[in-house]
Amino acid sequence: TSATFTARDSYPYAAISAFALHPIYINLQKVAGKKYASAVRSIGKKQKQLNSLPELDYEEVIRFKMQILRELYDLNADAFTAEGDYKDFFAANQYWLKPYAAFCYLRDRYNTSDFSQWKTNAVYEESEVDRLASSKSKAYKNIRFYYFVQYHLHLQLKEAVDYAHRKGIALKGDIPIGIFRNSVDAWQSPELYHMNWQAGAPPDDFAVKGQNWGFPTYNWQRMAEDGFQWWRQRFAQMSNYFDAFRIDHILGFFRIWSIPMEAVEGILGRFIPALPVQASEFGERGIWLDRDRYCKPYITDAVLDQLFGSEAAFVRDNFVQANDRGGYDLLEGYNSQRQIEAFFEAQEEGAHNDTVKQGLFDLVSNVLLYEDPSGGAFHFRIGIEGTTSFQRLDEGTRAKLRELYVNYFYHRQDAFWKEEALRKLPALKASTNMLICGEDLGMVPHCVPDVMRDLGILSLEIQRMPKNPATEFFHPSTAPYLSVITPSTHDMSTIRGWWEESREKTQRFYNTVLASHGEAPLFCEPWINRAIVLQHHYSPAMWSIFQLQDLLGMSDTLRRLNPHEERINQPADPKHYWRYRMHLTLEQLLKETDFNEELRDYIRKSGRD
Repeated sequence: TSATFTARDSYPYAAISAFALHPIYINLQKVAGKKYASAVRSIGKKQKQLNSLPELDYEEVIRFKMQILRELYDLNADAFTAEGDYKDFFAANQYWLKPYAAFCYLRDRYNTSDFSQWKTNAVYEESEVDRLASSKSKAYKNIRFYYFVQYHLHLQLKEAVDYAHRKGIALKGDIPIGIFRNSVDAWQSPELYHMNWQAGAPPDDFAVKGQNWGFPTYNWQRMAEDGFQWWRQRFAQMSNYFDAFRIDHILGFFRIWSIPMEAVEGILGRFIPALPVQASEFGERGIWLDRDRYCKPYITDAVLDQLFGSEAAFVRDNFVQANDRGGYDLLEGYNSQRQIEAFFEAQEEGAHNDTVKQGLFDLVSNVLLYEDPSGGAFHFRIGIEGTTSFQRLDEGTRAKLRELYVNYFYHRQDAFWKEEALRKLPALKASTNMLICGEDLGMVPHCVPDVMRDLGILSLEIQRMPKNPATEFFHPSTAPYLSVITPSTHDMSTIRGWWEESREKTQRFYNTVLASHGEAPLFCEPWINRAIVLQHHYSPAMWSIFQLQDLLGMSDTLRRLNPHEERINQPADPKHYWRYRMHLTLEQLLKETDFNEELRDYIRKSGRD
């Protein structure tokens, strides 16, 4: 679905519906058919130019395809609606198709998907959508264009699915955990989402400041009122094309990392829902609860000197003011990361401004507690031991706060989060016959494995991200049957890229997991790549899945020259969007008989055929 398509937020076709298929994938020749083949005869030169690029130019591809689709629609504007298949498609999908098409029409009319900026229809009204989509409306022809595009996307994907099924191949789809903030879903049903929060992930080794994905969090209480109808409809749509699906970030069904709108970095988030620490608990542990000291950014001369070095005087003069606590407060207009970001966007780019901006971000996040909106209760900022606010406390207070912090994140929430998941997942699982896989990576609560196992939801196991903190590497031979195992995902480097990231780590991997003696090769040679792939083939996990880059890494002639060009996504960079494309076409790969036979032999002998 289009929600799996990742692009810049400002890009008008980015993830605007959880139900629609994205036109980037459409085959123009198939839309034209024999009848209108002459209309697409001249596109070969443009296709060749775009296909020769080392990275995918989403903007130009979609612009070009939409232009040709408009021309084909004008040739076929009425005829397609008389087709029986179209009538069936429209009847089954109009609950999302009409709002989607109306949204696209209004987006094009006002040149933005940010519906809050539209001069009309900023607030969704079903009667107004029905009026716009009426055959008597001036907008009808433009709205019906999106029916035309979605209908042909459906036909093409269904044809591919049927072909795969005839070949005995099962297909697995993907359900992203969130929706785009400026999407038809948010426009049509804003009550289903917490629009004043941003979803993301807490800090980890891949993103030390956490991740801010920017999309709103779900209002699960409201969704439960109609039996999770939105989710059930979403699963039904997925089942038209897929036999199994992956729930992206299934941990979000237990609790979601929620970031205030005024924050830029994910580090300023907290888990919602979560049981807060009551004010009385601090007193019971002999901690004086100083709200200003713990809840406001801790800024002193020493902190400014440590963060900014030679820029400290500049920051004192321009961004902070002295307070009555012997330190500083941020000046009005600079006391949130969002305000700081807006200020520096208007300044010249350069190392000086980058240093000051990041330092101010770090000042904002230099807190220990967030006060709960209910009052009288608090939530810990994650990673408090890394803050100068914590480090400047006396040893006794640090020890007592640390104990309460560990209790907050790792003990008190577990039963509560399990209960939260069991309110949602059983009902959602019961609504579909598709096999469900869960992406359960990150800061995993203790209750998650039990819930997933009891519900028959497959876990995700990654060799370099073991779930046992006492183990540096996960061995594929120990994977549970109800799991999907893979050496790398789209969010991380490939096998070859990872091999070059840490010499010390790959040396230990070489000696222990690969059971090889001596010094590890500097680069991931084909035999190393092959050994890792074979470990995964022979794993007891139900599914073993590979990025194509990791399979091609077994061949010294087919893989890319530079392994760092193989990576798809950079989750720590909120402005990154996917432009990766294979350096080989499938037609070229089909001709690589030796490689294909080798891979087929591995699959057959491991029992995965």
